[in-house]
Amino acid sequence: MNVKLLACLAAIAATGSACAADGQKARQAFRQMDRNGDRTLQFTEIEAARAALFDRLDANRNGILEKAEAEAALLRMREEKGLHRMAGEGLTTEAGVMDADGDGRLTRSEFSRFIPDRVRRADSNGDAALSLSELRAARRR
Repeated sequence: MNVKLLACLAAIAATGSACAADGQKARQAFRQMDRNGDRTLQFTEIEAARAALFDRLDANRNGILEKAEAEAALLRMREEKGLHRMAGEGLTTEAGVMDADGDGRLTRSEFSRFIPDRVRRADSNGDAALSLSELRAARRR
């Protein structure tokens, strides 16, 4: 299994964006998301990881990811993890897509249920899970 592939998937699953560089951290993130230990990431496991991420981002704990909270999180990611500016802009664009009811507020439910298109496309057999072979194939694209 390509370490960078795991890193990419872990980052995509958790944030819908950029690829992590540290293989050790990527494997750890993959194992944390793979709750049942079957070496496959079900979309429900990705949703659970995204819900946990939302809880970390929602600084005032009001159940809504506000612009200031999102901007602070992006700044931290840029500083701590070397997130590129383009990836941050991608996250901002995806926030509009995540806002399912179009009210301009991003709730925990909207954030956690969002599965990025590139993750859905990687699920070639349509079983709402990403197998190791699907991850390898996505890496080659």
